[in-house]
Amino acid sequence: MERAEVLKRVIGILTEAQEIRRAVEDGSDGDEAYDAASEIEPRVVTQMLNEMLPHISVPADAAPQEVAHLLAAALGPALYTMVSGFTLAFTSLAVAHDEGRTDVSSAEVLQSLALQVEAGRFDEGA
Repeated sequence: MERAEVLKRVIGILTEAQEIRRAVEDGSDGDEAYDAASEIEPRVVTQMLNEMLPHISVPADAAPQEVAHLLAAALGPALYTMVSGFTLAFTSLAVAHDEGRTDVSSAEVLQSLALQVEAGRFDEGA
């Protein structure tokens, strides 16, 4: 999966988690809303991981060190890209917060970030 697609999915997962939490909070009170949202969000994250992580084939007779090497080689780049995406999203939200921006919502910050990703602003080497 290309880096831009991973970044967009990370932004999507954060946006969806926020929408789920708001919907649950609008429909119930306090701790009940938090508990319900906490149960929904892991499903969304699990789906994202299933879509973004590569499929790995390990020979049946592989030695433990070979398995570790195969896993590191396959998962390393994907995990690095996902962590970079979450870091980028967090930083964008933190900057808006720390600047005291009240003219934009967190959803608008994420939407702006998604448009920047789509425009190629965060392509590697750019």
